[in-house]
Amino acid sequence: MSAAQSEALAPGPSVESVPSYLSETYSWAYLNPRNLRWLDNSLVVSSILWGNAGRLMRAAAAEFEPGQRILQAACVYGRFSEMLAHQVGNTGQLEIVDVAPIQIANVRRKLSAYPQVRSRRGDLTLPLGKRYQGVCCFFLLHEVPAEQRSRIVDNLLSAVGPGGKAVFVDYHRPSRLNPLAPLMSLVFRLLEPYATSLLDTPIDSLSPQATDFDWHRRTLFGGLYQHVVATRRSLTEFPPSRRQP
Repeated sequence: MSAAQSEALAPGPSVESVPSYLSETYSWAYLNPRNLRWLDNSLVVSSILWGNAGRLMRAAAAEFEPGQRILQAACVYGRFSEMLAHQVGNTGQLEIVDVAPIQIANVRRKLSAYPQVRSRRGDLTLPLGKRYQGVCCFFLLHEVPAEQRSRIVDNLLSAVGPGGKAVFVDYHRPSRLNPLAPLMSLVFRLLEPYATSLLDTPIDSLSPQATDFDWHRRTLFGGLYQHVVATRRSLTEFPPSRRQP
């Protein structure tokens, strides 16, 4: 069964419309069919991330193992989903959840040759109702307001099974010695209005469930990016309100 033909095995909460913060702030980037065609290009993605896209994507994908069931939180432009699909292999499963229909249609087209990939429309601010051995959130958190960001992190952590991990890759406050710091400050102000509230906020402060995980963070490229791994302790069970049958 191909990605283009399949939904996730168990449907998530219904989604009636895209969130207002997405349609009002990022319509040009994620909801416009014309812009999607050129933004979903590896060269464009690499340029946006100052030549670091491949390195950041490979490092994130390497956190997971063949045969695992992984959730990708929101669609990602470029080859990232393909990298994750290769990483879990034919014996694993990659599930991609995004709130925008155009993004789901696009990822199904891109990954139609990968039977281990399933995609569905869903709102990550709502409980996912599933467990995964791993969750990957790649450059999503800086694009959502602080309140929604906390809900997303809480829901993603809740979806990680005992011994599993959540991987977050996103922007971070660059060092003052980073020559790109002034330019990125302008980019955040003009194009990424929610990013500044993330730069100095530890991701492990965004969910009360953080205490159930071991956290490891490293920064890259003069502090501009952060790679954060949260591993749920093996003996930690799900809170009663979030347990699944």
